[in-house]
Amino acid sequence: MQHPQITPRFAPELTPSVEDLEKQEHRLVFRQFTYDDAWALGSLLVEMARERQAPVAVDIHRAGQQLFHAALPGSTPDNDAWIARKRRVVERYGSASYLVGARFRAKGTTFEESSRLDPDEYAAHGGAFPITVENVGVIGTVTVSGLPQLDDHRFVVEALESFLKL
Repeated sequence: MQHPQITPRFAPELTPSVEDLEKQEHRLVFRQFTYDDAWALGSLLVEMARERQAPVAVDIHRAGQQLFHAALPGSTPDNDAWIARKRRVVERYGSASYLVGARFRAKGTTFEESSRLDPDEYAAHGGAFPITVENVGVIGTVTVSGLPQLDDHRFVVEALESFLKL
């Protein structure tokens, strides 16, 4: 069920290009990422979701450890399964789950058709974004599930931009 108040700041626009999505990843880089950062970023995502009455689940992982998880009203266990599938895509490809799917679409195929990965384990749908640390690389993921995939992606990007004060 889509609620108009969920994503009021997202202007209707065309799907972002692979180049635009790659630019997001280059901009959204941390100097460090601590347990406290995970708590603060997760709390920001929850606050944003509550303001918009977004029925999402939020997850932050670093180096294989879950550092933050929250499920808001309207989310379901299905959202946790989507989080795990999208997170695995970021862990495998080192890029946002939405970007991975966009790269396959740009080649005229789909992730499901061409990745040769089990769709019960991997989903290249929007909402999982790499946590990248300067001079280190991808060390974790921040994931949201519960909205349409582009909105999940944009929701995470908006939170990262706010958190990193970009």
